[in-house]
Amino acid sequence: MSVLPKNGARAPNRKRMSEVEALTNSGAVSEGTTAPAPGAQIAGHAKSFMGHAKLISFLTLISRFFGLAREMAQANYFGTGLVAGAFRFAFTIPNLFRKLFGEGALSAAFIPLYVQSVKNESPEQANRFAAASVTLLTFILLALTVIGEAIVAAMIFLSHDLRPDLLLTLKLTAIMLPYVLLICGTAFLSAILQVHKRFGIPAATPIILNAVHVAVMVIGGYLLHLKAAGAAGALVQKQTTLAYWLAFFVLVAGVLQTIVLLPALKSAGFKLRLVRSFWTPAVKRMLILSVPVALGAGVLQLSVVMDKGISAILAEHPDKAGQMITHFSFFGHLIRYPMKFGAISRLDLAQFLYQFPLGVFAIALATAIFPGLSSDAADKDLGRFRSVLRQGIELSLWEGFAASVGLIIVREPAIKLLFRHGFLTSDDVQLIARSLCFYASAIWAFSLLQIINRAYYSLHDTKTPFVMAVVNIVLNLVVEIPLLWTKLGEAGMAAGTCVSFIIQAIIMLWMLDRRVGDLD
Repeated sequence: MSVLPKNGARAPNRKRMSEVEALTNSGAVSEGTTAPAPGAQIAGHAKSFMGHAKLISFLTLISRFFGLAREMAQANYFGTGLVAGAFRFAFTIPNLFRKLFGEGALSAAFIPLYVQSVKNESPEQANRFAAASVTLLTFILLALTVIGEAIVAAMIFLSHDLRPDLLLTLKLTAIMLPYVLLICGTAFLSAILQVHKRFGIPAATPIILNAVHVAVMVIGGYLLHLKAAGAAGALVQKQTTLAYWLAFFVLVAGVLQTIVLLPALKSAGFKLRLVRSFWTPAVKRMLILSVPVALGAGVLQLSVVMDKGISAILAEHPDKAGQMITHFSFFGHLIRYPMKFGAISRLDLAQFLYQFPLGVFAIALATAIFPGLSSDAADKDLGRFRSVLRQGIELSLWEGFAASVGLIIVREPAIKLLFRHGFLTSDDVQLIARSLCFYASAIWAFSLLQIINRAYYSLHDTKTPFVMAVVNIVLNLVVEIPLLWTKLGEAGMAAGTCVSFIIQAIIMLWMLDRRVGDLD
């Protein structure tokens, strides 16, 4: 459907309740006599979020370039071997919790409620609600970290005959698990700043992690003489040492990311403190709203972990003697592993490349638009809500389609230029390019979903994204598993992701159009 705005409103002649009644009954938005007509006020509002989006995009671009340097260094010193796969899988765990708690469920429920508190209550009441929310998040993350460390320790000491790559993955996970508390806290504190229109510092914090990562890789590689490694065993040992150093400095970067936010929080009027009586009605409501978001985000993050697990389990791998295992037994039948050794690292590199434009444009735009949409919903201003949402959808599609086409065209020379050095082979380049073709073709759908999901959250509807996330993961598995044993191989993982997200984006846009109206 077209998402370009028309000159005038469409008559509400559908065979359903009117758009005003539908949104009023949802408890979010109504037409109201005070809603401004399309004009200077709406244009100024859109201009405001566009200005924030440009700032976030600029800082995200810088961060992505540092992230690109990080991936280049990691490909150079680790390649796609045992250590590379183990570190990438282990680092997925804290990132999973970041997206689930820091940037997912709690912040998605927190921002609309905090906006209402800032608008309708005293600064002290708003500050108390934010502090109570931070306290609750801290206790949840501490508990999860302790439980997680206990589970990982038990798996390490009680499991016997673990594959070398899985054992290393568990050890690196144990080191980096406390990063969950740091990065989730940083993301949640960033949400507070975003409500106060402070977008610069939160968008810049990822630069710290990427810069530390690059410095450790380059300095560590030099100190360990990684390039000069001789025998394969000595190479893996040096790479393992570097991975341990890198895991430790991930925690150092997490501390620095939190510290740099403190001056901005103070200037915004927020006092960072833990409160005893954090179990308030507002916090309870936030938790109730966050449960469906947590389930939806959990489903999507489960999909990420499952894809990583499938990439690790269904790929060729070395045994303890260093011999490559190419088949597995299934009810007495020998079956070939559908993916070559190193699939998890190659898929990670392909995902990084398609997420580069996604982070610079779509996520930056969605981050900037979310507080505005939440504010419009709180003000029950349907006209402005639709105008800003329509513009966000337009921009995400224009940028998404351009990024999809451009990345498909340049994917192979870009991979060669960026990663074809060190321990990455020409065969790796071909396999990464094949997967990237599928990921890139769905950038527009990933971009669109960033806007659509935040529109639902602004309307305090967290159930619809959850249901669609469940549909996504089921569809993804149904498509990708059979494709693994075709000529696509590991690119079948990317194909499944592509198909499921495109279908989800189209359905959710159609549902949102029926709900708020006048998006076509």
